Amino acid sequence: IGQDKSRHGKAIKVWDKREYKNLDDSVELGTRNIKVALRRLRKWARQGAETELDMPGTIKDTANKGYLDLKLVPERHNTVKVLLFFDIGGSMDAHIKLCEELFSAAKTEFKHMDFYYFHNCLYESVWKDNRRRHNEKIDTWDVLNKYPRDYKIIFVGDATMSPYEVTYPGGSVEHWNEEPGAVWIDRVTNMFEHVAWLNPVAEKHWEYTPSIGLFQQLTNNRMFPLTLGGLDNAMKELNR
Repeated sequence: IGQDKSRHGKAIKVWDKREYKNLDDSVELGTRNIKVALRRLRKWARQGAETELDMPGTIKDTANKGYLDLKLVPERHNTVKVLLFFDIGGSMDAHIKLCEELFSAAKTEFKHMDFYYFHNCLYESVWKDNRRRHNEKIDTWDVLNKYPRDYKIIFVGDATMSPYEVTYPGGSVEHWNEEPGAVWIDRVTNMFEHVAWLNPVAEKHWEYTPSIGLFQQLTNNRMFPLTLGGLDNAMKELNR
């Protein structure tokens, strides 16, 4: 486990290899309302093999032909595609249950959903498994180029850190980053039209944390509290 306080009271970079847990997508939701809010982000289409009974078509053709004529149509699916980026570890430990509920609901509601982890701010690499994050990092450029531009991007994090971590090379508390995190957030918002940031910190506290203001600017004021009302507004934003 990494050092959670600076040694000798000095503000130094923490190079320890911290260990984080993966989010559990099987956790039982504390409330179904998260699912209800996510259902606002839907676009239905019929795709694939014709396996579902088309009742109106069957009735019409049966009446016209004088004998039972079963009509089948492809099953209806939600075609919305979602890419989630979860901030993990550190101050986000206080919000782990809420994030697990969101993660579980998203995996249930979206057929086309993928996710990655980052710590504090998005930098040049992300990962899929916190147990192997030091050895199996994925180039962020590869991730951004992998997914079509119709994907909806959702960041989940408290955006709470030193502004230095966002705006300067070498700002990361865990490694040397050649480019500031702000550059990577800009790339995401420039490459994908639909972006939202969900923040588990109560909105009334945002004004006291300068880094939250930075991320609000970087996402063009598309940060929303991770509450039912905030989720509802975030889904409306992503549906535009």
